[in-house]
Amino acid sequence: MHAQTLRAGLGRLLRRPARPNTVFGSVYGAVLASSMAAALTQHGETARSDRLYDAAWLLITATVSAVAHGYARVIAERGEEQSGHGHGRTALRVMLTEWPLVLATLPTVGLFAGAGWGWWPSGGIKSVVFAVNIVQLMGWGLFTALSAGRRWGSALVIGAGDALVGVFVVVANAFVK
Repeated sequence: MHAQTLRAGLGRLLRRPARPNTVFGSVYGAVLASSMAAALTQHGETARSDRLYDAAWLLITATVSAVAHGYARVIAERGEEQSGHGHGRTALRVMLTEWPLVLATLPTVGLFAGAGWGWWPSGGIKSVVFAVNIVQLMGWGLFTALSAGRRWGSALVIGAGDALVGVFVVVANAFVK
């Protein structure tokens, strides 16, 4: 009975419409984290202090990116306002909707910080970070496909395709940087 209830709850969760802002921020954050990891580790430094520096820079970059996205959204949506009241509260509310971008970078921040604190070797962390973020991208592709009503088989194919596109985007970003 418990397993049946759990399956039913999971089914309802996966059929819920995906919130575009949450998905956008999460996908963008995973790509940003991978791209930053490639850029920050390109010279092969493996000292623990380098990994703590990488964690800090990624968190700062993600936060600044989220604020920039929120700021751009506030300006873009200004023309849609019906009244001139509450601009400050609206702007703050809109900017706070960018939290998924920062949240999606936290696994990478945690991996870098853990390497910096000596919990695991810092050499080769880029490969682990890349794998974690590609799994995130596949997960978001899978979730959005399921929430759009796709069956598991086609949703898995879509998720794998989204992960593959993510690989191309991250590799292209790494070459640009």
